[in-house]
Order: sequence, then C-alpha cells, then structure tokens
Amino acid sequence: MKTMVVIPTYNEVFNLSELVARILKLEVVTLEILIVDDGSPDGTPELAEKLAVANSPRSIHLLKRLKKHGLGPAYVAGFREALKLGADQIIQMDADLAHSPEYIPKFLKYLQDYDVVVGSRYIPGAQTDKRWPKRRRLLSNCGNFYMRMISGVRLRDPRSGFKAFRREVLETVCLETLQSKGFVFQTELASRCQRLGYKVIETPIIFHDRKAGRSKMSLQIIIEALWRSFLVR
Repeated sequence: MKTMVVIPTYNEVFNLSELVARILKLEVVTLEILIVDDGSPDGTPELAEKLAVANSPRSIHLLKRLKKHGLGPAYVAGFREALKLGADQIIQMDADLAHSPEYIPKFLKYLQDYDVVVGSRYIPGAQTDKRWPKRRRLLSNCGNFYMRMISGVRLRDPRSGFKAFRREVLETVCLETLQSKGFVFQTELASRCQRLGYKVIETPIIFHDRKAGRSKMSLQIIIEALWRSFLVR
C-alpha cells in the first residue's frame, strides 16, 4: 500500500531538508514524498531536486508550478498528482515544520478504521506552541470558533492542514470544484468530506511555530476566510 506525503512549498528552502529527512526516517513501508512548489524564487525547487537525487531510490517527486496561486490550488494539484502516481493513502502537511511528521504512523493506523484523520490543535491532549503570546492564542481561538460556527463543519479544528485521507475520499470529493485559495481551503475540504458522510477522526497534535522563513498569512487570505466560510456552509 503506497503512502504519499503531499507538501506545498513557497520559499521553504531553510525547512525542507530537515522535514524530508524526518519523513524518510519513519518506519512506513512504500512511503513517498510529493513536493508541490509554487515557483519559489529562493531555491526551494532546486533543493527538492537535489534531495530527490541524494535519497534515491526513495521516491521524492517534485511538481513545479510556474507561479504562486495559493495553498488551495497547490493542494488540489498535489492531490491529483498523488492519485495519478498510485497513492493509496495521502498525507497533507505544511513545509514549515509546524507539523511533526512523527505523527504520520499514528495517522496511518487510524486510516485502517476511518476515511479521514485530522491532526487537531483544539481537542484534549493537543497543544499549540508555548512561545505564542496570549494575543496570538486569543486570535487563534476566536478564528477557530468563527470558522466552526459559520461553516457548519463539526471538527474542533476545521482549519487543520495536517490530515490523512484514504484514496477513495480524494477521488470522490470533486477536487476541481474546490474554490478556496488560502487556509479556508482546509475548511472547505473538511465540509465536503462531512457532507459525503465519510468517517472522520480528530487526533491531538502539538502544533509548533515555524522554524525558519516567513509566514504566508496576509490580509487577503484572512478576508477570503471570513466571507468564504458562509459559502462553505
């Protein structure tokens, strides 16, 4: 059974090597990595190519996109490519080391009984980075509450970008019809899974602050999340 880890990147040259090394250390049979780069000017795609050669015969794939189109379109392209490459289980995660790849074996165990696994920051046992100031924690909690109430998604963490899917889920959610570009894409996809009746489980994770580089968050992304949450519902 082939497992594919889909990682969208934009200017993540300082995080990618460590992330790939930690993923490849996992004791997961037939695990492969798909890096979806949105035209990073910092050398990320070139580094991905070097990592693919250096870690051969372990399979590291690179999907190059010409320009930055947003997180949602990057994931749609990545999911479609993962299915094309024959993945049976697909993991999605951030490239900034906020998500610990060491959770992946646990996610895969849950996929034996569930269709979708969500790494959650807002259930018992979960934790966000202890270095976050109180203001950031408050904003995060308020944003999470807003997304849950407006979108109608029953997850405790509808914005989570750390998930695992069975192949058939991504084959049936109509990826090409997903519209969101920013982080609200996670909520839109979760809503689609919910409406299709897939079995979903949330498991607690420790969410870390990015190790290096700059956040891709912008006012435009926040505004999209505010109004698109109504459309998701």
